[in-house]
Amino acid sequence: MGKFRDRILAIVFAIGLIVSAAGLAHAGPYEDALEKLTTDDYADTADAVTAVATSGNPMAAPLIAALQDGRLQFSAKDKKVFIKTVDDKLIDAETGKPFDGAPPDDLDAVRVNNRLRGVIDAANGALTLMAPDAAKRYESAQAVFKSRDAAVLPAVEKALEAEKIPRVKKVLTEARAAILLGADDTSPADKIAAINIIRDRGDQDSLALIESLPADTPAEVRAAATAASAQIQRNLAIWNTVQNLWYGLSLGSVLLLAAIGLAITFGVMGVINMAHGEMVMLGAYVTYVVQEIIRTRYPGLFDYSLAIALPLAFIFSAAVGIAIERSVIRFLYGRPLETLLATWGISLVLQQAVRVAFGPTNKEVGNPSWMSGAFDLGGILITYNRMWIILFTGIVFAALLAMLRFTRLGLEMRAVTQNRQMAAAVGIRTARIDALTFGLGSGIAGLAGVALSQIDNVSPNLGQGYIIDSFMVVVFGGVGNLWGTLVGALTLGIANKFLEPFAGAVLAKIAILVFIILFIQKRPRGMFALKGRAIEA
Repeated sequence: MGKFRDRILAIVFAIGLIVSAAGLAHAGPYEDALEKLTTDDYADTADAVTAVATSGNPMAAPLIAALQDGRLQFSAKDKKVFIKTVDDKLIDAETGKPFDGAPPDDLDAVRVNNRLRGVIDAANGALTLMAPDAAKRYESAQAVFKSRDAAVLPAVEKALEAEKIPRVKKVLTEARAAILLGADDTSPADKIAAINIIRDRGDQDSLALIESLPADTPAEVRAAATAASAQIQRNLAIWNTVQNLWYGLSLGSVLLLAAIGLAITFGVMGVINMAHGEMVMLGAYVTYVVQEIIRTRYPGLFDYSLAIALPLAFIFSAAVGIAIERSVIRFLYGRPLETLLATWGISLVLQQAVRVAFGPTNKEVGNPSWMSGAFDLGGILITYNRMWIILFTGIVFAALLAMLRFTRLGLEMRAVTQNRQMAAAVGIRTARIDALTFGLGSGIAGLAGVALSQIDNVSPNLGQGYIIDSFMVVVFGGVGNLWGTLVGALTLGIANKFLEPFAGAVLAKIAILVFIILFIQKRPRGMFALKGRAIEA
């Protein structure tokens, strides 16, 4: 009987140990963090957020999301934390199950201040450091680098051990270095190693981090930081120059696209076409109409809207251009001032017609998915819409050169440009060439309108912003010379972008205008003047 009693006592003791162990296992870092959230103290809340992010509990992500959205509730009396759903129901933050009872009387929201918002951002970064999506892991590592929250270091090191993709691993290494550099208990040798890693990153955030070291930093660490700061500043200056070159190339391509049609009509026909900007505007409105039809009837084709709009914009703008040449321009050849006044009047008529048809306000023209977003290339930011416009401009320029060189129309256009009387004498119908040339220039302006609709406001005044710049490009490069137009557009675009940081946008344009005036005084025919008997005469 005594042995039986001893066995019963042993079993009861063992069960007690198991229950106690289960209770101790249950009281983990996540549960301790929940208790801190009920104190209504900012410091405790910050510690709790960091503990939740590194706990590995499946409720960590929804809890932090609720805190960020102002949906995290607590009861100080019951020491319980709840997540409020969008339909005002409560979920127990500890178990993740719906709370069925009556809400506590002292239920209140967990407060958040500016410091806590930074801690929450860092916690979100730590939560997604192990996400399946590499892009999310990359963004999270970038967020940790900027926040430099020391409490996230274990999560960063754990993610660094598991990471296989070099691009993400590099950012995780930089995030770890940023945390170590800001920690008080990091050795000088580890700080110097962290500085070298951050120096190789080389962006503005890296420079700010290195220059934010406290005054009591050890001398050897301070020396390494000074050298790294100088190198980053040199690299940033180089990348800033490259960025300005890219911006200049982007602006130059826009100017080239807007001016290339004008170079044809001005060179072949000698017409000062002040309505050229309105041909650009018409192309942009064709894009708007195409997208509106696709949005309402065929939304699945939106990514193909520009491909559909390009030929339609060319045909419509070319048809309007031919109609203008046949009805007005052909009666004014040889009288440039009259063509200037007549086309200026036509531009006003076209602007007012568009206002009547579409209204005076800007119209929304969206970017297809393949033209949205941007990516980093070295130390510069490349936007997809600008990149595609540069490529499109190159294609249009190459196609136009091929047309002028290898087609009958191109041969006749060049003949009329060089000597109109001789071309007529050998049987070329110069009136037909004039109409087709004006239509071609107007059609290319319509293509420019499709491209500009992706980077500028589509309104009746769209063309007015480019007509003066287009004339400057054509006159500076050489009237009628496409290669001169190319060089002129790129030169003016790059010069404008390098002047803007020093003089501002308005003074930069004035300086370029003064330069062109002085240049034309020296070379009246531009950089690349066409040659021919009629032209030389």
